[in-house]
Amino acid sequence: DLPGVRYHVIRGALDATGVEGRSRGRSKYGTKMPREFSEE
Repeated sequence: DLPGVRYHVIRGALDATGVEGRSRGRSKYGTKMPREFSEE
């Protein structure tokens, strides 16, 4: 990492909305739990 560069906020890159169809690393990308898994 470069000193003094503290950009995070990924989530769809350059817009902080969620990403559709994201199943791994979901919390970083703001994607909800897929329906198939949430019913258990």
